[in-house]
Amino acid sequence: MLNGLWLGFFVVATLAALSRWLLGDDPTVFAAMVESLFAMAKLSVEVMVLLFGTLTLWLGFLRIAERAGLVDLLARLLGPLFARLMPEVPRGHPALGLITLSFTANGLGLDNAATPIGLKAMKALQELNPSSVSATNAQVLFMVMNASSFVLLPVSIFMYRAQAGAPDPALVFLPILLANSISTLSALLSVAYMQRIKLWDPVLLAWFGGGALLLGGFMAILAGLSATALTALSSLLGNLTLFGMILGFVLVGALRKVPVYEAFIEGAKEGFEVAKNLLPYLVAMLCAVGVLRASGALDLGLDGIRTLVEWVGWDTRFVDALPTGLVKPFSGSAARAMLIETMQSHGVDSFPALVAATMQGSTETTFYVLAVYFGSVGLQRARHAVGCALFADLVGVLASIGVCYWFFG
Repeated sequence: MLNGLWLGFFVVATLAALSRWLLGDDPTVFAAMVESLFAMAKLSVEVMVLLFGTLTLWLGFLRIAERAGLVDLLARLLGPLFARLMPEVPRGHPALGLITLSFTANGLGLDNAATPIGLKAMKALQELNPSSVSATNAQVLFMVMNASSFVLLPVSIFMYRAQAGAPDPALVFLPILLANSISTLSALLSVAYMQRIKLWDPVLLAWFGGGALLLGGFMAILAGLSATALTALSSLLGNLTLFGMILGFVLVGALRKVPVYEAFIEGAKEGFEVAKNLLPYLVAMLCAVGVLRASGALDLGLDGIRTLVEWVGWDTRFVDALPTGLVKPFSGSAARAMLIETMQSHGVDSFPALVAATMQGSTETTFYVLAVYFGSVGLQRARHAVGCALFADLVGVLASIGVCYWFFG
């Protein structure tokens, strides 16, 4: 799957570039593509530098949590749930606790913590994998759910809007939460369909029903807060959770007679090794994405969508927000740049800017997640992971458009 996908990026980019050269008389496109190759290779190294520090830090703390028994405790508590979602993973396996920690960190917007924990979980799942190149059902489910990336508190979106001068930076909070929930649900349903997971199982219904009630109650409470209070609470809750997690690991470890410093160093060394092995996968994927962007293929797709929408007779305001949604699966930084450009050119509270902000918060950088998570354990066959993740991205974009017409239309 990854071989075909990677080759497809270059083929589509080549066709788009030839079109710009032969039909649009733009020979500079090839120079832009070559420049993008080297720029993405440089970016890969810069990303790796950040990952070296982050992985070393968090895998150090995780080793303390493991030796203190916290990860095993989480695994035992969630055994009934994961026995249905990931039946090939034994009950009480450490991967289950790590998966839970990763989802928790993602939900609170703690990207710096979620990625290292997720990589540790992927490595634990790989220990159960009889193949060294093909992903298991559990690994596919975990990757797709990370790619859909349910975030309860999208603080970064509020920050971008505040910097752009929005009088109410948190205006898009509920639309993002709704669109992101729909995207995450679609990710789960698509994987469940491919893997024949029985979602009507009473245990799963109890877990998901309880989660939906808690989420609804939390949304109701937050909806009553002012924009200033909501933004402040988001930041405070995220930082308190992050530091509280670290402090809890260290204190519980000390109480259980774990040599916390030695355990930290042991885990940090593992983080260094994991980060070092990621570079080839990042270079391969980011360079292919960079060439695709530089070729103008995404712009051609956007023009085609605009023409089709006009032909059908629908409102075209949302089309100006699509660049954010189209590039988000490929590049988080590019999507962020598209969001900022949309806010600057159309106005921070214009309809396209509100849709773009909702899209930015409801989807994830699928191909980056794919390269990092599967690359960390050397997997080359993603099976249905890419299709399910892109389906969730598409649903997230469509949900963002629909929700924004509901709220702001």
